[in-house]
Amino acid sequence: AVTGARFVLAALSLAGAALLSPGSCAFEDSACGYEWDYAHLPWALHGEGHYISVDTSYEGEKAVLSSPELYSEEWSCVRLIYQIATTSEASPDPARLNLYLRHEGESFDRLLWSAKEPSDSWLIASLDLMNSTKKYKIVLEGEMGQDKSASIAVFEIKITPGYCIECDFEENHLCGFVNRWNPNVNWFVGGGNIRNSQSVLPKDHTLNSELGHYMYVDSVYVKHFQEVAQLISPKTMAPMSGCLSFYYQLKQESSIVFTVYLRDTSGFYEEIWKTDSALSADWALAEVDFDAPHPMEVIFEVAFNSAKGGYVALDDISFSPVYCSNQTGMRTPFNPAEAGCNFEEDLCNFYQDHKDGPGWSRVKVKRNVYRAGDHTTGFGYYLLANTKFTSQPEYIGRLYGPTLPGNLQFCLRFYYALYGFFKMSGTLAVYIFEENHVVQEKIWSVLDSPKGVWTQAEISFKKPMPCKVVFVSWCKSFWDCGLVALDDVSLSLGSCQAADLLLPNPGECTFEKDECMFTQKKRGRGSWHRRRGPTPTSYTGPKGDHTTGVGYYMYIEASNMVYGQRAYLVSRSLRGTSGKQCLTFFYHMYGGGTGLLSVYLKKEGDEEEIPLWRRTGEQSISWLRGLIEYESDRNYQIIFEAIRGVSMRSDTAIDDILFQAGPCLEVEEIQFSSGYPDSLNEIEY
Repeated sequence: AVTGARFVLAALSLAGAALLSPGSCAFEDSACGYEWDYAHLPWALHGEGHYISVDTSYEGEKAVLSSPELYSEEWSCVRLIYQIATTSEASPDPARLNLYLRHEGESFDRLLWSAKEPSDSWLIASLDLMNSTKKYKIVLEGEMGQDKSASIAVFEIKITPGYCIECDFEENHLCGFVNRWNPNVNWFVGGGNIRNSQSVLPKDHTLNSELGHYMYVDSVYVKHFQEVAQLISPKTMAPMSGCLSFYYQLKQESSIVFTVYLRDTSGFYEEIWKTDSALSADWALAEVDFDAPHPMEVIFEVAFNSAKGGYVALDDISFSPVYCSNQTGMRTPFNPAEAGCNFEEDLCNFYQDHKDGPGWSRVKVKRNVYRAGDHTTGFGYYLLANTKFTSQPEYIGRLYGPTLPGNLQFCLRFYYALYGFFKMSGTLAVYIFEENHVVQEKIWSVLDSPKGVWTQAEISFKKPMPCKVVFVSWCKSFWDCGLVALDDVSLSLGSCQAADLLLPNPGECTFEKDECMFTQKKRGRGSWHRRRGPTPTSYTGPKGDHTTGVGYYMYIEASNMVYGQRAYLVSRSLRGTSGKQCLTFFYHMYGGGTGLLSVYLKKEGDEEEIPLWRRTGEQSISWLRGLIEYESDRNYQIIFEAIRGVSMRSDTAIDDILFQAGPCLEVEEIQFSSGYPDSLNEIEY
């Protein structure tokens, strides 16, 4: 065992063993149906200390513990009491504890939470589990990292119905709420028949009894003007919106400011509630509308102006997925999907002002080797401004989005491509148009960018009043009229930075950081390379990746290979499931000598590989979308095989691979595999 890494366990019991719900465990005399994976390190159950642990006394990378099969139609909260102990100082690859959700019918586990901070006593993590109709398991993974001596202990797992930000403060883990320590004023637990120095409240709100508990903050030790005590909730781990309510009491002799804030992962505070100065000698109910589209903490903050300020008490924080205002008038939550469009069917909720003339046209390009198609699939529709019908000097085309509610933080993402020989800066700009007073503010405009490459732009914005996003294409003079293309506009709640901090989709690989779940099956010079920007050989390969236009993709470099040589990219073993799976990916096959790209399924225990998909020869200058529907009830691997063609102009590339459970919702656009349609390079209007 590890010396110097003793587990400190306070008298901590979340609930009597008899009352434990399925999936909950206090590790007293059993592991409650949790099982460890024998392919990895063993977990040791310490019944006398009520914990289960794994440490570096065994050789191995990780230990895996999975729950019995669970099912919950209600929203629930998983609370995990754990400790990571290590003797060494910061290690480049520290021990960490991960918690995954394994849904029935999915080949990938979804990472919900991960921690690597060592501590000298237990810590608590609270994780929201959204209601689902699928059965699931909770999977705990202890990774040992490079620490010479590290151990990871789990003392308790408790799954309760309800939301993690709810709390009645009756249990001594306080639902994972923490006090931000201040030398003079802090939140304390009151009640429970402990006569705290200033615990002047006779009864809590939950039990209406002297034995019940609540949180309180008192001004008796205030030293400075405006000293602040903060009580911070666990972070919300799933998108939620509705009504947050709590009970409070306020006794004041001079002004107390009691405020509730939301704080996002980038540290941005937003005030959502504040007391009016009326006294409340009894418990008063406060209700406030609450939107957390991405991870947020709720902060209860009390500021005192003097030591005679009085006190504030807080109890029974709860949450309902219906807005508070719904009791009186209807308020429908804004759905950001309605403000996006891929232009495949129509303009969605976008429109043009007919005074401007026919500014933006919805067009489609047949597969060809000169001119890129759309971004969505490579076969579909996108918008084009300054087309041959409209390119005239001083021409302006405006595309208006739907009305967006005010006072919300948004992240706007879209793809644009520019064609033309001249300076293109300023030919495309994005304005925010505030509806009440006709103000237009420019929030983005294009600088020079690579010609003919779909490039992603992302912009965060927040406006106090309702507003619209307007895409403006401007043709200043005849010589500056290039073509401007627009596709795949999407809007999400929260800033773009907050969205980037979200945990990745488990079955997705964009190759931006690494090769994800794929490895090379090395055979000499024939291998896949990760690259950004154009490939070295002209007239073959992509100019940029599909994800952002400036990111990474995988490709074969034909000039290092011989005719007929193969390169394999092989996924790790994926979990077999009953039912159909859908694999989506983008491929790029441009170049006169292009060879073959094939996708195979290899089931565990089988020698032969089952061919799922194949393309031969040059296909397009665009990234094209491939769709494959397949089934495998055994564990399996997916293999991408590229074969070099007759000449160096045979750089084949892939990007943006996505595995999804369930059948494919669309069919692939082309079923034949080689050659072109006749009408090459036509634009359809």
